[in-house]
Amino acid sequence: MTWTVNGCLVALAILFAWRVEDFAEACSCSPAHPQQAFCSSDVVIRAKVVAMNKVDVGNDVYGNPVKQVKYDVKLIKMFKGPVMDIEAIYTMEYLITGTPYPPTPLLRTYCSDGNVHVTLCDFIEPWDAMSPIQKKSLPERYHMGCDCKIVRCETLPCALHADNECLWTDWVLENYISGPQAQHFACIKRRDGSCAWYRGAAQPKKDFLDIEEP
Repeated sequence: MTWTVNGCLVALAILFAWRVEDFAEACSCSPAHPQQAFCSSDVVIRAKVVAMNKVDVGNDVYGNPVKQVKYDVKLIKMFKGPVMDIEAIYTMEYLITGTPYPPTPLLRTYCSDGNVHVTLCDFIEPWDAMSPIQKKSLPERYHMGCDCKIVRCETLPCALHADNECLWTDWVLENYISGPQAQHFACIKRRDGSCAWYRGAAQPKKDFLDIEEP
């Protein structure tokens, strides 16, 4: 089954059946907060890989055969996107590097010729590895802050430059990207148009924490 969306850039939150192993990525990619991946996506799903096969997709510019790995998936839940089924995801064979799929945080993909593709700079998070707040945020929190801008702090000092920004400091304070803000916070828009980090599974208060700190 082929799948198309308007504008080809999509993102997925996916449950995979296999165990994730660490490996050194061959490219350098700009990290994204899970909310950024959600908001920039056309589609967000939870799915399970049921099969993997190598498929021929033609030749490169030098005439060498090009293979892709096709993952047949079973859709468990659609968090965002059109009401339709997604049955397969593709990645280039040379990106596998001994692992069944690229084990990076959420999955941002692109579509080409109606198919969903994964690259080394895309994002995957096994469902069991997601925090309870992240799971709750997928259907109920992240969309409340898609008008906000999450700004990653790379070195200190760093500061916000607009009211609609949330400063993401996991890298400088925790020395890794999947820190407390990525695991437990969503950047949500307040009634006055400003944005602030919100932590918790409960629905944000109507005054949107104008006085309280998250």
